[in-house]
Amino acid sequence: MKIVTERVEIPLEDGGTMGGYLARPDQGGPHPAVLVYMEIFGINGHIRDIAERVAREGYVALAPDYFHRTGPGIELGYDEAGMSQGIALLGKLVASEMISDARSAVDYLREREDTTDKMGCMGFCIGGHMAYLTAAESDVDATASFYGGGIAADAGPGGEPSTLGRTSGINGRILCLFGDKDLLIPKPQVDAIRKALRSSGVDHEVVVYKGCDHGFFCDQRASYDAEAAKDAWGRVKTLFATELR
Repeated sequence: MKIVTERVEIPLEDGGTMGGYLARPDQGGPHPAVLVYMEIFGINGHIRDIAERVAREGYVALAPDYFHRTGPGIELGYDEAGMSQGIALLGKLVASEMISDARSAVDYLREREDTTDKMGCMGFCIGGHMAYLTAAESDVDATASFYGGGIAADAGPGGEPSTLGRTSGINGRILCLFGDKDLLIPKPQVDAIRKALRSSGVDHEVVVYKGCDHGFFCDQRASYDAEAAKDAWGRVKTLFATELR
């Protein structure tokens, strides 16, 4: 499917704007929408590629820049310098601001003439955390959270209430994807996420890929695992096709 891409400005509740990268089918519609949440490396080539892949499946895909307060427009590489900068920006995130940004992005997509009322979200690393948070604090219909770090921490970003403690707010179906070699998200945290989803009665699936590390979906990282990435992408396509069509 042919697509078109553009940079957009998303209106925020405080009157400001948040940058974003939008990819959409070049014809037909209206289409369901999908938020694509970035890693700590910004809306870089990897995240733009994912947004474009989503658009080719027939969705209006938007990657919002939730570093807009402290590092607007940042694009980092998967090297030591990029990691250092990204971690510094990660440490400045605040859960309430992330929720506000998520709701603004949802509103932006819902108000477009080329979208339906069906919406999904997906994200990677802190973006996976953002996807889980969005699922709990908005009315998105389907969520795919890839190796969302910090979800099961005692406190949420900025020391605010924990994201895991918000699980009961999830109304749509959620798919959580992890690697069993990921030291950033050890097994007890994955188990806690699974338990919270189950006890809250959330429609969910938790998948743990054997032998995979953090970032296994990103083909620009040393931890990339082609087999797991292919399987995960298939699961995401099925999720969105089932819940958003």
